[in-house]
Amino acid sequence: MRSRKLKDATDSASGTPMGFRTVDVAVKKRRFGFVKTFLVGFIVFVALLVPSMFGLSKLLANPIFGEAGSLPDEVRRSQLDPSDPNYDVFANTERLNILLLGINGKLTDTIMLGSYNLKEQRLDIISIPRDSYYERPAAKTAAQKRINAVYGSAGVDGTAAAVQDILGGIPIHYYAVVQFEGVAKVIDAMGGVTVNIPIDMNYDDPYAKPPLHIHFKKGEQRLGGEDAVRFLRFRKNNNGGGYPNQDIGRTATQREFIKAAFKQAVGFNLPKIAKIVMENVESDLTVGAAGKLALKAAGLDAENINGHYLEGKSGSRDGVSYWFVDEEAVAAMIDGIYNPQPEPDPEDADLAEGTAETPA
Repeated sequence: MRSRKLKDATDSASGTPMGFRTVDVAVKKRRFGFVKTFLVGFIVFVALLVPSMFGLSKLLANPIFGEAGSLPDEVRRSQLDPSDPNYDVFANTERLNILLLGINGKLTDTIMLGSYNLKEQRLDIISIPRDSYYERPAAKTAAQKRINAVYGSAGVDGTAAAVQDILGGIPIHYYAVVQFEGVAKVIDAMGGVTVNIPIDMNYDDPYAKPPLHIHFKKGEQRLGGEDAVRFLRFRKNNNGGGYPNQDIGRTATQREFIKAAFKQAVGFNLPKIAKIVMENVESDLTVGAAGKLALKAAGLDAENINGHYLEGKSGSRDGVSYWFVDEEAVAAMIDGIYNPQPEPDPEDADLAEGTAETPA
């Protein structure tokens, strides 16, 4: 695994100058698709539910999702080395970092890292574009140099190592892998979800594997699992039309769906839903970690959940399109997550402005 310093990163992958900013800040913090948001929901839901269902009578070190293996020590980095150049950044022991993967076949459709500060009650979710360029010895073709291809040949361990590398060596304590079809099963277990479809949706991609067909009329409908996945995968119509404000409109629709889904889940048979969740998740999250999350997450305010999207630049190499990550921006993002600066007090700003306008 390559060594990268957060404070002195270079763009060895793309060869392009540092400091480019091609992703709008307002968009990058909200770019969470259906599967991404539901992945977080899965983990939070199960972490809260399992301890209350089964108590902590099992050994605290037992994984709550069955016989999942643990990440290697070099990825978990449970004991940080003071000589590590990033020691001062990652020495915050109150942060629990969970790698979240959404799998479709042998590829990762979704790659996220959830970093939860249990003391400050702050959750930061880093979304890693699946087509991020990641060169590795095992990559024999150009397509295998996308980070979403790592899972097919190197599994969770390899993907975790790649994510850790791209994020400057950040420690990863646990992982959770959700099979794409598991999302639909959970929604079906809930009896479907009632949503308000904001626009007519008509999209066909016969070349997708499997082929993708999305056809919905505007208005309120109750969607089963498969239809819900189609609905929330929608980006635009074949004729180019779609959400009037593009990604912002799409993510707003997804947020409303998630709110409706979790509100509805409260009235259903939660143990049944939890059982479906657990059957479709592979994780080394332990009962002890789940219990700790359950105790702390009750105090988590929605305003303290922050989304981050890796800044970078799109481009192609050897006929394949990639997202070339801006390592300098990643360094600043990670530093901001681990060492957040307090927001300025509006009253202080008003006071300073008033003082400046006071005649001499």
